[in-house]
Amino acid sequence: MATSTSWAQDVITCDLCDKPTQQFCNSCQGKELSIEIGGFRATLKHMSQPNLSTDVSRLATGIGKLMDKVRVIATIPTTYSSLFGVACVGEAEAWIYGNNKTITRIDIHGSVKDTVKTTCQDWPGGISVTRGRELVYSDYVSRTVNIVRDEKSEILISTPQGWAPATLSCTRSGDILVHVYKGNGPQSKNKIIRYQGQNIQQEISNDGQGNPIFKDGDYSLYMSENNNGDFCVSDVNADTVVVVDKTGRVRFRYDGTPARIEESFDPRGIVTDALSQIIVTDFHNNCLHIQDQNGQFLRCVDDCGLEEPVGLRVDIEGKLWVGSLDKVKVIEYLQNK
Repeated sequence: MATSTSWAQDVITCDLCDKPTQQFCNSCQGKELSIEIGGFRATLKHMSQPNLSTDVSRLATGIGKLMDKVRVIATIPTTYSSLFGVACVGEAEAWIYGNNKTITRIDIHGSVKDTVKTTCQDWPGGISVTRGRELVYSDYVSRTVNIVRDEKSEILISTPQGWAPATLSCTRSGDILVHVYKGNGPQSKNKIIRYQGQNIQQEISNDGQGNPIFKDGDYSLYMSENNNGDFCVSDVNADTVVVVDKTGRVRFRYDGTPARIEESFDPRGIVTDALSQIIVTDFHNNCLHIQDQNGQFLRCVDDCGLEEPVGLRVDIEGKLWVGSLDKVKVIEYLQNK
């Protein structure tokens, strides 16, 4: 159930020119305000607020088209016998997790920078990194999404009664997408909840006719928000990528057919990049599928030695981090302009 909030707000004038605005108007960018108190002089200079899409803009201005042949720039061995997920931190580090309680932060050279022992009985259901670069993970037993601060886990979200959290994806706006499920086995129900703080902002589960968008089953959904607000979801139970617009309407589905792959399509990790391209791992076919934001197939990346890839993220420099068995591969796939 989507919730919304409205409030009244007093008009605030620019501190420099008294125009109605929130704090400083655009025309006062770079101007200074001097204050003298008791012989002390202070100068305030208006600097622009950081834009939520700064990382995207940085990428979009520095990259062009897909490379003809991708380049593996790092292969990082890990201590996990089976990697489940990756979450990038900046341009040269990532959190990874697998089949134990510990989440590990590694750099592109393979050095371990930090470890977090989670509250989970077995292993996390999913991990992500917030806009403020804080680690979050899900604990499906306690039905919580936890955030790590000062090396301690704090409960950030408790999912609705009967629904357990699995995979996570933090959006550029600061919201968190959480795959939640109810039940066990092939009859498990699946949906995605968009949280703004601790509040449910949106639920994605049924189309306009009341039909479920996602297939019943006990596999996790992987998701990523595209630059246009679409939710791109890897529905492992249906062996399909589902793209839903910001209102919850299904725009299209992708079943891997255009790639002419040998084995059945088996999507797992999914990301969107600065060009709004949709990239998904294919576990059975040891490759990546790349589409544009409208579902047009662009290419299949099968020339970088991937083995049963699952986890997938893109860093702020446009490199792909792919979790595959017991290792992470860092891949360049976009040309510089």
